[in-house]
Amino acid sequence: MNQIPLQLFNSLTRKLETFQPIHAGEARVYSCGPTVYNYPHIGNMRAYVFADILGRALSFKGYRLRHVINITDVGHLSDDADAGEDKMEKMAAECVQSIWHIAKHYTEAFWDDIRALNIRQPTRWTIASEFIPQMIDFAQSIAEKHCYALPSGLYFDVSTVADYGRLARQQSTQGEGRIEPVQGKRNAADFAIWRRTRPGEKRQMEWDSPWGRGAPGWHLECSVMGGHVLGFPFDIHTGGIDHREIHHPNEIAQNQAFCCSADLAQAANSGARIWMHNNFLIDRAGKMSKSAGEFLRLQRLIDLGYHPQAYRMMCLQAHYRSELEFSWDGLGAALVRLKRLRMGVERLQALAPPAPHWGAELAPWMDRFDVAISEDLNTAIALTVLEDMVALKAADPGEKLAAIVAMDAVLGLDVCGLDRAALRIRPRTANIGEQDIEAMLLRRHQARADKDFAAADRLRQALGEQGVEVMDGDALAWEWRLDPSPPAP
Repeated sequence: MNQIPLQLFNSLTRKLETFQPIHAGEARVYSCGPTVYNYPHIGNMRAYVFADILGRALSFKGYRLRHVINITDVGHLSDDADAGEDKMEKMAAECVQSIWHIAKHYTEAFWDDIRALNIRQPTRWTIASEFIPQMIDFAQSIAEKHCYALPSGLYFDVSTVADYGRLARQQSTQGEGRIEPVQGKRNAADFAIWRRTRPGEKRQMEWDSPWGRGAPGWHLECSVMGGHVLGFPFDIHTGGIDHREIHHPNEIAQNQAFCCSADLAQAANSGARIWMHNNFLIDRAGKMSKSAGEFLRLQRLIDLGYHPQAYRMMCLQAHYRSELEFSWDGLGAALVRLKRLRMGVERLQALAPPAPHWGAELAPWMDRFDVAISEDLNTAIALTVLEDMVALKAADPGEKLAAIVAMDAVLGLDVCGLDRAALRIRPRTANIGEQDIEAMLLRRHQARADKDFAAADRLRQALGEQGVEVMDGDALAWEWRLDPSPPAP
């Protein structure tokens, strides 16, 4: 198989670019992680499926991957434009719990979702509150030339760096619609580097600094963690498209100030050579916003009986830069597609173990797969190549399995390891147990053997009334039936 150069879309330059690592043989990637004040919704998790595919593709291309994902447990305000309350402090107050307990609980819930979606662990998780000394040092290094103090804290003057807002294609530093009511700000787009605790207030998370006791700004945290662990400039910075308008332009401004203050004609001056953003997951029912107080979690899908890999499959069916609409019918279709893949692989596994490598006969399919991945991670096309490989008739089954293993190492669906029975829809609220189902199926099988078809039909109907669909001719024998539009949690 001939390796094809990996082309990635750079949000900063708005064009496809060939990936060229800064450090030979190594790819350094930073991904903006969650603010752990609540559970992640399935739209949030699309960003980490995307980042996982990127990391897997880089590994497929032979690079050593150094991937960092941060956990934000301090400093992220309820308005991304640098206004409002700290999300963590607000949730801790509402729950009357320690902010450290809140952070631990929701971090572990996020990590549960990471594991459920078969997302590889990054090289390092960085926790914002563990980098406070480095944040203070970073802020001190840029304060004289790029910042100014106000009673509420230290602010970054965006007019001190070239091309502020270029990532978001902002035409002016005045940024209409994002003005924060802070007296004394020089420019509407200026943002807090350090927030001083207000007189008379006591935060659960606060530290001493040259600008008073308080906490860092959200934007500062990512600059510091990315630069400290990976070094400036690193190769790729990822995040959701919502970060492209405010958070990432502010990160870039800080990076410029820290590194060189040069303009962005050279993308590396931004702190990362390539900036990548996945698009939104859209739910027409409006369940993708935490501010509405009701949102779809991955655990909700699991509770309804859907294997989490069905959601991963749903994500891979669309290009990461395209909007993806969530629907229950779409999720069900993705699950069926995953089941068919698994069934095909099971048949191959019954014939032979994977060969050490695929032969020349399968090279054209591997080349097609490489082309799809190399064209800005086109997983939708890559999936069809995988399906074609599974369906290919005249080929050695062991070599086919070797090729499938290589493809799935990028897609991460675990088609060679999934238990197909685990893909069976089994809602947790079902009022009949699997042992009871199996017993009724055994009685039905005996009734059919005795040619008592009326009894067999009655048993099938009884199962159907409890949501169990009998699948004659399939080794798994039964499946759950679900309303195509399950109720909200």
